[in-house]
Amino acid sequence: MNFEVEYTAEQQRFREEVRSFLEEHVSDILRRSDVQDGFSFEHYQAQRALGRKLGERGWLFPAAPRQYGGGGLDFDHTVVILEELDRFELTLPPYYDSGGTLGSASILVWGSEEQKRHFLPPIYRGEVRTWQLLTEPGAGSDVASVQTKAIRDGDDYVVTGQKVFVGSDYGAERLWTLAVTDPTAPRHQNLSWFMIDAELPGISVQPMELLTRSDAGGVKNSVFFDAVRVPAFCLVGGENRGWDVASTHLELEHGGGGTIRSDKLLPRLMSYARSASLDGAAIAADLDARTQLVDYFIDSEIHRLFGMRNYYLAHANKPRAYEGPQLNSFRKQSQVRRAETILKALGYYALTTDPSYIAAQGHLELHQRSAIVGTHPGGTIEILKLVMARRLGLGRNTREEAGQITRE
Repeated sequence: MNFEVEYTAEQQRFREEVRSFLEEHVSDILRRSDVQDGFSFEHYQAQRALGRKLGERGWLFPAAPRQYGGGGLDFDHTVVILEELDRFELTLPPYYDSGGTLGSASILVWGSEEQKRHFLPPIYRGEVRTWQLLTEPGAGSDVASVQTKAIRDGDDYVVTGQKVFVGSDYGAERLWTLAVTDPTAPRHQNLSWFMIDAELPGISVQPMELLTRSDAGGVKNSVFFDAVRVPAFCLVGGENRGWDVASTHLELEHGGGGTIRSDKLLPRLMSYARSASLDGAAIAADLDARTQLVDYFIDSEIHRLFGMRNYYLAHANKPRAYEGPQLNSFRKQSQVRRAETILKALGYYALTTDPSYIAAQGHLELHQRSAIVGTHPGGTIEILKLVMARRLGLGRNTREEAGQITRE
């Protein structure tokens, strides 16, 4: 059975256009493969510069409406852009912008026309990037337990509280966050979403020292709000309607938007296994190691196909139910299995950053630290299983509907 996508002559012509553009504008530092390059300020600047170039063509958010600065492209042409960026190990956006991707979709569904015209074009053109702020010291997977307050005072909301495990290196221009706007209302009826200017007085950011750094975003941070006055215009979806807006945000974060990306660790792993020796022979020559590498490939390929399926369902406006949390749950469990497989195949070489023994420019060692930590963000595996059960109607009289992620 062939799972691969077939392309028309027009798509192939467009592919040549995209490939030519990327060959010209993807700078040398974005082509480097060492892990440490991905954490440098120079690398971040190059990512943002490429994002602005893509935004000028509408390719930064190619499927977004043209009237707000997106590309207005169909599913097939969007896939071509994603695949060509994947050749350079880049995504859309080519920098960490979780609040932009999740927040812009939420504004498109729930925002007023004035908010769409104000907030969306700078995101779609790459002029701003946005962190999402959900987790708090006392609220993780149970998002409805957030304690950050946003109390109305005239034309502003006064925001006070703390968010943790936020963002990336080098800051952001906007903050997409959930806060309590009615402390007396019941859970789920007391929350609101805000798109906040990150430069407002009273906002401070403190880096967190953690076991791992994301190869996409780098360091995580704590963000503090000390009586920050936020214009009421920044509230999206209406006061105390935050859980409705969350149906879009969390659907995407749980995997409902899908992905089209190959596993870039696999070729690095294979290359190292062929070149590195163990007991006088290449690691890949060992029968047990080859079996483990096949197991890794199978997990990786299932993940890729789940992602392609969900991307198609989301962008072709097809019915969806449990597919998003299914993808995310599989990804989290698969990452741990793949980390264990690498460790079995390579031994302690997978765990070291010693320059004499480091494997695959440090990507394998980073994966060992990141796989376990990665089971938490975007909902734990247990939470995702619960969402899947509700989508299937298990234990309830009615099935939970998937969140709306595009305009109807």
